[in-house]
Amino acid sequence: MNLHSRILVPLLAIAALGAVYAPSAEARAWVGVSVGIAPPAPRHERVIVRRGYVRAPGYWRWAPHFQRYVWRPGYWMRARPGWRWVAPHWIPRGSHWVFRAGYWTRLGHVRP
Repeated sequence: MNLHSRILVPLLAIAALGAVYAPSAEARAWVGVSVGIAPPAPRHERVIVRRGYVRAPGYWRWAPHFQRYVWRPGYWMRARPGWRWVAPHWIPRGSHWVFRAGYWTRLGHVRP
């Protein structure tokens, strides 16, 4: 085996292993909406329980092009055993209201 093969073969093996092994990655992006006007009271939605599904309730969404809140009706999602759905909501922060999108969280897990 010449010097060229002794260097090239291990390098190719390392490159092949690098291509096979790819650690899983998770990316999250939070887009914040801050509004100086309090959202209206939530609308009442009549809901009938559906086995195997979770209801994401409706909420007020800020529509910047209209400069007002717009109602987003609720919808059904498949239930995730061991998880619970936290509905979208507005949080008062000083003189503004900040929107927190809905998300799944493990049962018993408290998110800050």
